[in-house]
Amino acid sequence: MTACGGAGPLAGHWQQRADVVVVGTGVAGLAAALAAHRRGRRVVVLSKSSRTEGSTATFYAQGGIAVVVPRTEDTIEAHVADTVAAGGGLCDVDAVTSIVADGFSAVAELVDFGARFDEAAPGQWSLTREGGHSRRRIVHAGGDATGAEVQRALDHTAAILDIRRDHVALQVLRDADGVTGVLVRNQDGPGVIHTPSVILATGGLGHLYSATTNPTGSTGDGIALALWAGLAVGDVEFVQFHPTMLFDGNAGGRRPLITEALRGEGAILVDARGDSVTAGVHPMGDLAPRDVVAAAIDARLTQTGDACVYLDARGVEDFAARFPTVNAACLAAGVDATRALIPVVPGAHYSCGGVLTDVSGRTELPGLFAAGEVARTGMHGANRLASNSLLEGLVVGRRAGAAAADHAASAPAPRAAVELVRRATLVKDTLQRAMTRHASVVRDGAGLTDVAELIGTARARNLTGRADFEAAALTTTAAAVVAAALARAESRGCHHRADHPDTDPTQSASSSVRLDAAGTAAVVHETKVCC
Repeated sequence: MTACGGAGPLAGHWQQRADVVVVGTGVAGLAAALAAHRRGRRVVVLSKSSRTEGSTATFYAQGGIAVVVPRTEDTIEAHVADTVAAGGGLCDVDAVTSIVADGFSAVAELVDFGARFDEAAPGQWSLTREGGHSRRRIVHAGGDATGAEVQRALDHTAAILDIRRDHVALQVLRDADGVTGVLVRNQDGPGVIHTPSVILATGGLGHLYSATTNPTGSTGDGIALALWAGLAVGDVEFVQFHPTMLFDGNAGGRRPLITEALRGEGAILVDARGDSVTAGVHPMGDLAPRDVVAAAIDARLTQTGDACVYLDARGVEDFAARFPTVNAACLAAGVDATRALIPVVPGAHYSCGGVLTDVSGRTELPGLFAAGEVARTGMHGANRLASNSLLEGLVVGRRAGAAAADHAASAPAPRAAVELVRRATLVKDTLQRAMTRHASVVRDGAGLTDVAELIGTARARNLTGRADFEAAALTTTAAAVVAAALARAESRGCHHRADHPDTDPTQSASSSVRLDAAGTAAVVHETKVCC
């Protein structure tokens, strides 16, 4: 990447103060903000979006929340075992256990906020099963509108908070001792919020690719902000492609997700000839972990030259009532799923890695925290188990909020020094096409090298608005993903190398990426992730 120098001091900028600044308004961000607020801290929440509905990945989550419900046949140990099995040997078992064990408490608090989950009987949540799970443990709302209900409940509760929209966090400010503030751009121009505690809850990086299930704001912001602040990110080569994104002929942007809860209720994957896509691939068949199913679909499409495969949900009982979100998306695409097959392809969905944190969201930089999809707690390893994302966001979000509030209470009042910084950027469409072609479901060394060389041509520019910032964030995040993917010369979890199709036991460890002095993403191997 191109080295970026300063562009002069930021004169005449607006300045404010807060105890805790949260960047992001999804499940992790609002859970964190509410936790910090409950501890009496002055909290400011930033969102780069101008609207509330549909601006977060949380809103679009369909399947539900994986949680061990007391007095059922499920156990913490079983949920941990399923998570670790899906994680390709890279999960931190202690982290998984800590987060899973706190899940029911976190969901119960969400109910206190007003969330209402579907019930099989009065007072008894309806539980479904998804790929990789050995038990029915997925609580859901509105059939397949769980994320929308979670977001609604959090938005309602968070109405007491200072939430600022159209505010783009451009840079985490720091000195040798820790965080000192955030450089922000809003309609009044650039300014600084002086704060000792910042929580990154910016979501994922789906828009590294031409088509994704993510909302438009998922541009790798938090990963870039952490890298620019000198921190390491880990496991970023593991980008999960959801096996079943609706294929409707549109080339790019956010595409509808077809929840795998459908397969949990009996839907099956077939190709254009009616043959099973997953037969003989995995003992769990269509309920195999997402990386397995996505790779099987990709292989079948490569073999046949077809544009998509199909999900046969015609045998799912009460389809329209149980899955109203999917039904509406299918009908909008001209597909009556009660009578016809649903065309699907894998789509960029979830980043399993991110900013290195502990299970309370702490990073190696005092005062900087991260929670949700942007963070790498060790929960997901090389592949996320279905419906563990809302679980992690709730649990780690509220822990991070509490930890950030405690840090703010003991930290001296910061005074942030700042100057405008130029960042290396590529044209968004150019980067997305290259990542889609060479760094998606299946990669190889030659293609990844091509993307790395393209990123090396990026030139520094001033960030004058949201579009410029997102282009810079995507460029930096892509550099980290590609560097990590090139270094991992094996196939593991949702990282598939065509030129190294086998898993290499000698590579059964996480690696990290930092920016070197020239601003280039470089892989480093660290035994201690943070804190």
